[in-house]
Amino acid sequence: MSNNEIKTPFVSSKASGINGPTPIPGDKSISHRALMFGGLAIGETKIEGLLEGEDVIRTADAMRSMGAIIKKHDDGSWTCNGVGIGGLREPENVLDMGNSGTSTRLLMGLIGGHPITATFTGDASLTKRPMNRVIKPLSQMGIEVSSREGGKLPLTTKGPQTVQPIEYRLPVASAQVKSAVMLSGLSAPGKTTVIEEKPTRDHTENMLRHFGVRVESEKLDDGSDAISVYGQQDLKAANINVPSDPSSAAFPTVAALINENSEITLNNILMNDRRNGLYTTLIEMGADITVTNERTEGGEPVCDMVVTGKNKLKGITVPEDRVPSMIDEFPILAVAASLAEGTTYMSGLEELRVKESDRLLMMYQGLKACGVDLEMGEDTLTIHGNGTPPKGGTKVETALDHRIAMSFLILGTVSEEPITIDDVAPIQTSFPNFVDLLNGLGADLKAA
Repeated sequence: MSNNEIKTPFVSSKASGINGPTPIPGDKSISHRALMFGGLAIGETKIEGLLEGEDVIRTADAMRSMGAIIKKHDDGSWTCNGVGIGGLREPENVLDMGNSGTSTRLLMGLIGGHPITATFTGDASLTKRPMNRVIKPLSQMGIEVSSREGGKLPLTTKGPQTVQPIEYRLPVASAQVKSAVMLSGLSAPGKTTVIEEKPTRDHTENMLRHFGVRVESEKLDDGSDAISVYGQQDLKAANINVPSDPSSAAFPTVAALINENSEITLNNILMNDRRNGLYTTLIEMGADITVTNERTEGGEPVCDMVVTGKNKLKGITVPEDRVPSMIDEFPILAVAASLAEGTTYMSGLEELRVKESDRLLMMYQGLKACGVDLEMGEDTLTIHGNGTPPKGGTKVETALDHRIAMSFLILGTVSEEPITIDDVAPIQTSFPNFVDLLNGLGADLKAA
């Protein structure tokens, strides 16, 4: 979306309760990777439960443009017939990634491992996001990357005849950078290793193993983790049942927790221990969340949950080492903290500055406009809750960021006066049925 396109403001008014079964879309991280790996694997991969948000569709379109056969079927399932490692063909047109930073960073690595040239662009938000963290290691592997100043899109990758395996220590915890290096390493002779001091999402490692690739993890003497992929192995088609996205589930979860007389049920929620930090934090704040039917599906832990709004939340200090496991959930955690009794302190949030927007700044400005008492530091957010809803009654700028938009719509379900967001459209990138689902549970969301 360009800044010149018409925006669709939406308003959220007080709800009387949030109740009912709550079907959540498939996990976005796993959906992206399922399409990429299915598009590389030899044979046919069947995918059930794929998230059909705009971001994931961008990944599907990109893989199709490079030769993968990807189809959606009448029963809602998808199939991928892949091209094999080294088999991607050069795309004829520019790859438009829309708002999807995940698609961009992972595909830079995947495509860069091939001796082809590809150009990436995106919407007004994505073209502001720096890609230098990915460009640096890919350049060490022999991949040429040219970009706008600051490592911003549009950018072009040109892969060498043979990409070089490297050992790369992540300067900042980032699953996307780790994954980009590993995906380039699929085409490299020998072993490519990424070293991370803090654990990040491990969906790439889990799914590569699911597709038959040799991936090894080792704990180093300094406590870091070394993850190695052995290149030039063909991926073998492997069916995937995508679990429900815990980042999407976070929004109705918090809506139920902050609205009295609420109870929702959530099924098949991904509970990978590198993704469940928000739920751990909410339980520490006193949330009534009951976890049932824990099991493993497709190499990933999943569970069902019942969430009720009968307990008042308490402010806590969020452990900094938990940040990577809940990096996308801080906007909605900030909403929960605004309704809690006492102070909630969050630190180590520098990564929020380079998401779809500067999420730290956007949440600070929006919450302050709604009447919340809070302070922001360079990488910290301190929210002083008094256990009562904020005033609201304002229009919040969301900077084309789906998680900012959804967070303030949730806050509007309890604020004294309605909260309006400037544009509902970006929510399509990750949670296409968000408005209908929340309204079905008892929210009052509508066009302003």
